[in-house]
Amino acid sequence: MERNNLYPIFLKMNKIQTLIVGGGNVGLEKLTFLLKSSPNSNVVMVAPFFKDEVKILAKEFNVTLILKAYNEAFLCDKDLVIAATDNLEVNQQIYKDAKRRNVLINVADTPELCDFYLGGIVTKGNVKVAISTNGKSPTTAKRLREFFEEVLPDDVNILVENLNTYRKTLKGSFEQKVMALNKITETLISK
Repeated sequence: MERNNLYPIFLKMNKIQTLIVGGGNVGLEKLTFLLKSSPNSNVVMVAPFFKDEVKILAKEFNVTLILKAYNEAFLCDKDLVIAATDNLEVNQQIYKDAKRRNVLINVADTPELCDFYLGGIVTKGNVKVAISTNGKSPTTAKRLREFFEEVLPDDVNILVENLNTYRKTLKGSFEQKVMALNKITETLISK
C-alpha cells in the first residue's frame, strides 16, 4: 500500500512572509483558505488583476496587493510562495525561481511542483486538525474536514484550556507529568 510520507507541521504564519501569485479564482481560494486558518498571516499578493473578492479580503486582513505581472524580485525576503495563476508557464517559472532561492513553494493543482500541500483543516478554538491525502484527492480531504467539523464538539476548547491549567500545577519529572495527563485523557476517545 502506498504511504503518505509528508511531515505535518503547524506554521506561525504571522512570523513568516508569504507571497501568493495570482488574483483570480485560484488566488482567491488560496488566500481564503490561508486567512481562515491564520487570519494574522503576513501576505503579499501579486497579479496583473485582482477579483473584487480578493480586494475585499485584502482590505479586511491587511494583505498587500501589488498590481503587476510576476517577477522573480517579488520572492525577495519571502519564506513561502503559492503559485496560483492560470498560466502553467508562469507557474513553472515561479517554481524554478523559488527553488533557486530556497523558498518553499506550492503550485496550485500541480503536486509534482509542490514542496507542501494545503490540506483540509478543522479549527475549534486551540484545537486544529490537518488532513492530507498526499495531494491525491482534495475532495476527500474536504469531506474528512466536514466530518471532523461535525464530530469535534464546539466546546473541546474548554477541555484544552482546563488541561493546560491543570498541566501547569503538576509537579515531578516530565515522565510523571505525561503519565498524569495520559491518565486524565485516556477516556477522551472511546474505542
